[in-house]
Amino acid sequence: MKPLKTKVSITLDSDLVDNLKDLAEKDDRSFSQYVNLIAKEWVNQKKSKTDLYEL
Repeated sequence: MKPLKTKVSITLDSDLVDNLKDLAEKDDRSFSQYVNLIAKEWVNQKKSKTDLYEL
């Protein structure tokens, strides 16, 4: 079963959207899939850094 998704609405700078769309296309993903992917990676990196400080 696929994980549940939640629709959100955010406002981004136009140049950021253009760059993300270009990167998504190069990665053969939709804009939404790409934003989701990089957001997950960023959160996981932040969690890993936080976990290191808790040792």
